[in-house]
Amino acid sequence: MATRRHFLAGGAAALAALAAAVRLPARAAAAASGSSPAPAAAGFAVTHSDAEWRRLLTTEQYAVLREEGTERPYSSPLNGEHRAGLFSCAGCGLDLFSSRTKFDSHTGWPSFWAPLEHAVGTRTDSTFGMIRTEVHCQRCGGHLGHVFDDGPRPTGLRYCMNGVAMRFRTAAV
Repeated sequence: MATRRHFLAGGAAALAALAAAVRLPARAAAAASGSSPAPAAAGFAVTHSDAEWRRLLTTEQYAVLREEGTERPYSSPLNGEHRAGLFSCAGCGLDLFSSRTKFDSHTGWPSFWAPLEHAVGTRTDSTFGMIRTEVHCQRCGGHLGHVFDDGPRPTGLRYCMNGVAMRFRTAAV
């Protein structure tokens, strides 16, 4: 007899299969061509081998910056960071966001309404059956998060960033 537990387990398995089905063709094509599915494959000023990135980054940073993972909501200390300063890429140190553009989006991730000039790049992300705009570091290609059009004025944008992908330092801004 089917129980609620069976129904939920089946739903979770179906969701995992859908996620894998969406991600695997891109990874397989990238592997066949000898490249990485992440935007950091080539064309960035800062590049490292996979082994070097693993040595330079923590396990959590590597999962987000190099494998396009997502940290758990409300898990980053940067979510509650409200001092004046700059948020930089944990992969290469490029300054990405000013504290002046940070706001509380109530999503559980550090959010900003604008990046610093020439700090980030974007590309279309169609993983998990939805179309989103992925945000990456302009210098090393590290995955930072996504940008959405439900942010505050003046831009109306919400750069929803993984805190583990950034570092903070106090500075006059």
